[in-house]
Amino acid sequence: MDADRARVEDAILQAVRTPDDYLTQIASHLISAGGKRLRPVMTMVASAADDRAVSDDAVMGGVACELVHLGSLYHDDVMDESDVRRGVETVNAKWGNLQAILAGDFLLAKASEIAASLGTEVAGLLARTIGRLCEGQILELRHTYNVARPMDAYLASIDGKTASLYGTAARIGGLVSGFDRAHIDALAAFGDAYGMVFQVVDDILDVTATDEQLGKPAGHDMVEGVYTLPVILTLAAGGSAASELNGILGKPLDHAEREKVLDIVRSNGGVKKAIEQARSFVSQAHEACDALPATARVGAMRDAPVVLLDSVS
Repeated sequence: MDADRARVEDAILQAVRTPDDYLTQIASHLISAGGKRLRPVMTMVASAADDRAVSDDAVMGGVACELVHLGSLYHDDVMDESDVRRGVETVNAKWGNLQAILAGDFLLAKASEIAASLGTEVAGLLARTIGRLCEGQILELRHTYNVARPMDAYLASIDGKTASLYGTAARIGGLVSGFDRAHIDALAAFGDAYGMVFQVVDDILDVTATDEQLGKPAGHDMVEGVYTLPVILTLAAGGSAASELNGILGKPLDHAEREKVLDIVRSNGGVKKAIEQARSFVSQAHEACDALPATARVGAMRDAPVVLLDSVS
């Protein structure tokens, strides 16, 4: 996929190039900082699930998904008042909140323009997905500092703010390749399940990895009042650990409190139970693959969520 990734990289940079050098610089800031381009890869692999070559439409469909992702990061960094993203200054830190918001809007607009060029179904799908990202983020905000955040609310939030875009990326791949509807639905189901694994793993890493590994302080979500699956499951287990955690959470944390809650969550089974929950989404991804042709690309798809979960197991 290296050559296809290079096609994506070139197309993303071209998509945000404008006559205004200042806007181009801001819009391309995080693109230039790098990234795994997992959503475009999802689109391209899905489009070639029958082992065909990756088409230009598949590349552009992946670019549209990546631009939505990048636009959401610009907005997230404003909301979180983040200073660093991917090892560089965030747009809001470097140029200010107003520029970051407008640049994020610009990226979403360019994504919509590309989607429209791929047909009305792709355009409508991407528009609905942007709405789902907003719904997932709003649901998360509603439970900020809520130590009683329900598991269902957490799962609904990550399904909207993360998994939906992976599902859409895979569905677009199927659509631009003209696959039959059952095949397209299976690809989308795989993308959704992979996205759920991805977010649970990301949430596990937030409490298990070091500051250096993350490139930001560990436990950032808890400091911000976002209680993710390992925390929810530690609280749900009850006992002295849950009582101690309950007594600390529910408010902003200082450094000592952050270290304390990280120690509690790391050592009381919440991480292990979160991994078990993620395995159920791996199983869902495999079920989706069972409905697809037995090709090399589908084999790679089957392996992908396992490799992801193994990184924390």
